[in-house]
Amino acid sequence: MAKIKSSKNATKKETIVEKASKLFFEKGFSASSMRDLAERVGVEAASLYNHIRSKEELLQEICFKAAQHYTENIDAIEREDSPFIQKIEKILRFHIDQMINNYEVVQVVDRDWKHLSEPHLTNYHNERRAYRKRITAIVEEGIRRGEVKDIDAPTAVLIMLHAVSGIESWHRSVQKISAKDLEENILLILLKGLGK
Repeated sequence: MAKIKSSKNATKKETIVEKASKLFFEKGFSASSMRDLAERVGVEAASLYNHIRSKEELLQEICFKAAQHYTENIDAIEREDSPFIQKIEKILRFHIDQMINNYEVVQVVDRDWKHLSEPHLTNYHNERRAYRKRITAIVEEGIRRGEVKDIDAPTAVLIMLHAVSGIESWHRSVQKISAKDLEENILLILLKGLGK
């Protein structure tokens, strides 16, 4: 029987989660089967259950690992003693980087998190809401300090995050600018509208 080949010092479970991310990205969570995943990993489907309990457990791993990554980033930004417009820029750069360099995982999380079962569904939904509130608080503090225009902060956050999620169409574009130019253009357009 074939063994799971781990790469880059990853554990077998991490390897399975990585392959599951790619599979869910390509086929969607609902249309993906454990047999499909076993083929990607190169083992019998029964062997996967030595490392994971279910397909949904894989989705939980993907969603909550991504959420932790976003949380750690905003934790670091909140601790910084820097102008709030710079904090907003760093948040945007992080989101743009994720959409460019971690695109498959971002798409799986954004598209498939609703397939989580309780209590994971509610927990993840609450994490998403809390994360947006933290970004909104940074924008609001920027407004209070006179660094950001007097705008509705939740609307600004909604527009920023939706603009960055639009990078999805850049991935599909045949004639596209470089990732660096894309990042700088998005920041120029969004931050020019915020800064005083």
